[in-house]
Amino acid sequence: MKHATTGSTHSVGHRIVDFLERYGVLVAFALLFAANAIWQGEVFLKPESLRNLLNQNAATGIIAVGMTLVIIAGGIDLSVGAVMAFAAALAMMTLNGLIGTAGEGMGEVGAVWIGLATGVAVGAACGALNGLMVTVGRIPAFIATLAGLVGFRSVTLALAKGGEIRSSSGEFLQSIGRGGIPVPGLTVGNGQPLTIYWSIVVLAVVVVAGQVLLSRTRLGRHFVAVGSNELAARYSGIPVGRVRVWGYTIVGVCAGIAGLTQMARMNSVSSSQLGLYAELDAIAAVVIGGTSMAGGRGRVWGTLVGVLILGMISQMLVTSGVEVYWQGFVKGVIIVLAVLVQRGRRF
Repeated sequence: MKHATTGSTHSVGHRIVDFLERYGVLVAFALLFAANAIWQGEVFLKPESLRNLLNQNAATGIIAVGMTLVIIAGGIDLSVGAVMAFAAALAMMTLNGLIGTAGEGMGEVGAVWIGLATGVAVGAACGALNGLMVTVGRIPAFIATLAGLVGFRSVTLALAKGGEIRSSSGEFLQSIGRGGIPVPGLTVGNGQPLTIYWSIVVLAVVVVAGQVLLSRTRLGRHFVAVGSNELAARYSGIPVGRVRVWGYTIVGVCAGIAGLTQMARMNSVSSSQLGLYAELDAIAAVVIGGTSMAGGRGRVWGTLVGVLILGMISQMLVTSGVEVYWQGFVKGVIIVLAVLVQRGRRF
């Protein structure tokens, strides 16, 4: 009987551990949400507060989706924040150049769309360059993307002469950054309808696309296979180098899109501040969401929950009167705890 009881206890313990490994991020999210609702429910539970939580973390979430795919494939990208700024800067310069001076040149709407497309293309090119350095150049991902972090930021600072690049667009770019889809039946404090900003819509599209790519496509299965066992993947005929280049290209696209959402929201690009430390926030969200840093295992939906957890924690710190300088320390502690929770997995 004792052996049966012991075996039953071990079985229950394993089930609990397995449950926490799979759904612990949802448990943590539910606990944090409940704590916020109890502590500051009058403010936190307002529709506009929940909307703002998503909007303020949309850029991080978009980047984190791409970072999830790269880490699952056994890589990492430290350059995403710099790519974000570089892509936005070139997009803004393209936009301004096409609009021209004194009303000459291309129309505002066409110039804005071409500028946005330029930003996405620049992000893809930067990501592909990182991927080629890792695969063809055989430079460790940490070193290659660290060089990108420094290099892309430096070029952005040089283009803007260390300052800001302001938009020549009148209203259209701002309408993208501050407009959205009104929700019927919901209003904000001033009686205006609650608007779901376009950045939130873009985040939702990127998350769904990332999850579908990972779980329903051949490329997604290849990401998992390469991250799990690169040698076995090669013997299986998987083009490992091409798969990794695709991963870095996708995260570059995500960084470009994130930069554009911030550019449209602010109607300008700060060469020194845009995307600063975005790579750390993205990696933190990925780890909190349950993706193994050793590769081969992860989920995009978990990363989105990780982004929201970080956002709620930052919000709690601000409303508690904790100085903003301590937020980085708290995020570091959370990353360590998230990795410790994963210790039952294969690293």
